[in-house]
Amino acid sequence: MRLTPKQLRQFEEEGYLFLPNVFSPPEMDVLNGEVPRVFAQSRPEVIREKGSDAPRTAFYVQTWNDIFARLARHPRLVEPGAQILGSDKLYMHQFKINAKAAFDGAVWQWHQDYATWHNDDDMPTPRAMNIALFLAEANEFNGPLMFIPRSHRQGRLVAGHDVTTTSYPLWTIDHETITRLVAEGGIVAPKGPPGSILLFHGNLVHASGSNLTPWSRWIVYLSLNRCDNAIRRFKRPTWIANRDFTPIEMLPDNCLTEPARATRGAAE
Repeated sequence: MRLTPKQLRQFEEEGYLFLPNVFSPPEMDVLNGEVPRVFAQSRPEVIREKGSDAPRTAFYVQTWNDIFARLARHPRLVEPGAQILGSDKLYMHQFKINAKAAFDGAVWQWHQDYATWHNDDDMPTPRAMNIALFLAEANEFNGPLMFIPRSHRQGRLVAGHDVTTTSYPLWTIDHETITRLVAEGGIVAPKGPPGSILLFHGNLVHASGSNLTPWSRWIVYLSLNRCDNAIRRFKRPTWIANRDFTPIEMLPDNCLTEPARATRGAAE
């Protein structure tokens, strides 16, 4: 799936791009059929909410679940990343499913992902990005992602390492800076049905509130990085910050619904 010049300009100007209904209901049924099994796993890659057994994040799922292994190589996700990042040699820096569980999904503080990638992993430049696929509906009630448009133009901001607020440590941005950025750019919260995708810059400031509703908000994230921008520090486990810099090879477009044919086509 290739982005149009207009879409590329919007991403460059605003720092994000929202595309509804990119994946079909049958494709989403295939993916969502796996999610309960993923979060039921007891393994280091499945992080629970602080003080709760509710799932928060499942990392590296593409290495231990066949369905998500195919999604990680899907052309509707990888090809737009290659366009935006200007390289057909990308690797998966991080792959995760964020749960935002019904009633128990906790906040994600205001942050830039590149701050963590730089501070923890020594990623040289912000030539990396996120592509998020809504597995469940994101609405105004269940803790949607909030972005500060155009905040990616500020570059990497000063951040502090918050290791206490939630079960997953982040390099977070202080209230004074967020207040200034919001005054300049406002806040948006793209919402939509399962199958929608969000593409956003590694320096775009974002957050999400807690989920007090009975509706879980599942999102799968591909954090794509150029192979020539690979990380240089390996203090985090490989299931959080991948050390395999092999370029992603895309599968055929039907890889979710026709896996046998898709695998055969890729081999040929």
